[in-house]
Amino acid sequence: MTSVRFAEPSGPYHQMAVILGTCEIASAIAVHLHRDRYGVVLSHDPAAPPVIRRKMAFDDALCDDAVIVDALRPGGPPPAVRSALGRGDAVVITELGLLDLIVVRPLDLLIDARMQKYDPPDLRPLARLTVGVGPGFGGGANCHAAVETRPGKAGRVLEAGATDAGDGVPRRLGGRGEERFIRAENAGRWHTAIEIGTRVLKGFVIGHLGDAPVRAPFDGFLRGVVRDGIDVPAGVTLFEIDPRGRRATWSGIDPRSGLIATAVIKAIALRDAAVSEGRRAFFNL
Repeated sequence: MTSVRFAEPSGPYHQMAVILGTCEIASAIAVHLHRDRYGVVLSHDPAAPPVIRRKMAFDDALCDDAVIVDALRPGGPPPAVRSALGRGDAVVITELGLLDLIVVRPLDLLIDARMQKYDPPDLRPLARLTVGVGPGFGGGANCHAAVETRPGKAGRVLEAGATDAGDGVPRRLGGRGEERFIRAENAGRWHTAIEIGTRVLKGFVIGHLGDAPVRAPFDGFLRGVVRDGIDVPAGVTLFEIDPRGRRATWSGIDPRSGLIATAVIKAIALRDAAVSEGRRAFFNL
């Protein structure tokens, strides 16, 4: 478990949020919630694919690496989860799962940002407000509010109805789509010494899957890559190339993640407005 302590926002922390997932979307949500004076716990899912956009995510904090997301720097000793949940002045990244966390204290806010793309469980009994991010969620069905993540629709809050099903088609970036992502042809151990943000040319060896070299498919910048020394299954994404030259980005909060994080804050505001107006049925509260 790792604690990430940020510069304090004005005013006291008032509630605690648990986010399932440690990817760039989960991390953007954590940043926005912390700035909105929530204490935040991100729960790592060992069944999730490896995070590749690691300069946009808090995932590497699990390995005690220095982490910076949107100019927020880690620091301070790692507190116990119970202490952090009670005090609420830090973002905590932990390998404890949801079943471990819900016995610590009642949850104010639970967000599933694992981007699973399959039918998730009903989150609503587990927290005062639950938000499902991405495919598989429906407002009023298995969460109180759902957030759309599909390109072109990202950031829509669905108070009722389901998000779009995943179609496996990545948004285009610099004229490139699926070809930006290089996937493992077979299971094996991944090794790389190339840092995210490195400029690479077509054919450059990004790493080795077992003994086989894996090369860049075209010129660009390394936007994301699986951490060195990880055992990966066949089909998992090993790395991503950003072809946009000087406009390439690989750190901070990208626009799509920012839209999704803002939508979570909007969902909270809708809940608060519904409660203040006595419309508790709006979120089945």
